[in-house]
Amino acid sequence: MSIFLKDATYIDWETLEFKKSNLKVSHGLNGKVEFVGTIPPKTRADQILNCEGKFVTKSFGNAHHHIYSVLSRGMPAPKTTPENFYEILKYVWWNLDKKLDIAMIEASALFAAMESLKSGVTFVIDHHSSPLAIEGSLETIAGAFEFLGVSHLLCYEISDRDGMQTGVEGCTNTERYLKTSQGLVGLHASFTLSDHSLRRAAVLVEKFKSGIHIHVAEDQYDQDHCKINYKKSVVERLDEFGFLNSSKTILAHCLHLSKNEKKLISDSPAWVVENIESNLNNNVGVFNAKGLGDRLMLGTDGMHSDMLRSAQYAYFAGQITNHCSPGDIYTRFRNVHHYLQNNGFTGDGENNLVVLDYDSPTEMNSENFLGHFIYGLNSKNVEHVISKGEIVVKDRRLVNMNEEDILGFAREMGNKLWEKLRE
Repeated sequence: MSIFLKDATYIDWETLEFKKSNLKVSHGLNGKVEFVGTIPPKTRADQILNCEGKFVTKSFGNAHHHIYSVLSRGMPAPKTTPENFYEILKYVWWNLDKKLDIAMIEASALFAAMESLKSGVTFVIDHHSSPLAIEGSLETIAGAFEFLGVSHLLCYEISDRDGMQTGVEGCTNTERYLKTSQGLVGLHASFTLSDHSLRRAAVLVEKFKSGIHIHVAEDQYDQDHCKINYKKSVVERLDEFGFLNSSKTILAHCLHLSKNEKKLISDSPAWVVENIESNLNNNVGVFNAKGLGDRLMLGTDGMHSDMLRSAQYAYFAGQITNHCSPGDIYTRFRNVHHYLQNNGFTGDGENNLVVLDYDSPTEMNSENFLGHFIYGLNSKNVEHVISKGEIVVKDRRLVNMNEEDILGFAREMGNKLWEKLRE
């Protein structure tokens, strides 16, 4: 079955060419989008979206999310006030992730999926952590995402910070998940990983022809720990295990790098993900793209699920470091599609679309689109969303599940989590 978008103004996401036409959107993983002169007269009304005056373009992707943090919004303050980045992890996030159970993870995934779709995001690359609820966690996230219509590339954050046994369990569950699902080998960060765990991860990367998804030099602590304990930098350590050799590898943050480390990355096929709002929130520095090459993407790091917002923050912060242009940021915003396509991951085909109801005081066209992208467009303009050829958001509301049910479940699980944090 196909969907028809009537009288749409289509924006080619790569060339930014504008074209007004009717669109025929086919269903399925490999569904196509075609320009058609007329809509067949016997087409059912529920297969037609009137897009006159609306803009249609490819939907968005999030290259680094943390759905496990969804229920943290407004949570109780930690018993010990953090004074640096390491203590933020220790007293906030590593305390929270150990309190998660499968029901909380499901609630987090459902809300993150809803928030993503309503922001025009149909593909999420997630980096998950729940040390006392590892088994079944990725399957739970995948199920929630798929039910609402979000495609995904998941991983579990392997780490030795809670003992070697949890590191082993992380590897074991990663292996089981990768046997049946597309995904990555998740690693927390160099400073919580022994050589033993990195060797195990390297075996999994080779066995499944995969890559790693890891936090890299988010704070100077990561570098200092590596140099003291391993007599080398973080990127040099990862390179010695062969992780930079994969075009599937994702290096998140990459703030505190030397010129040599940036060269190692730029000379490799690995990808880097910028998470500017999280970096600003944690006061760890501002991303500088200089020397890192062209394989740059954008993520939210669990702060939210709105990629338009993330792109705009990246542009404004980028004025401080390397005077990036709107075009530079748009390229990073869209690079997630190239990453997924070039590595053979499914779920981000042509038939993933967003319909924007954008009433601007000025004309938007191919010549000035980037100005509107930075200074005008936002998630409130998302009216309809199509994922793999199916309407998943219509008139700004979810199609596949009642939004109030998701909110009610999330609040129930949030209160349950907060009670545990108060213990």
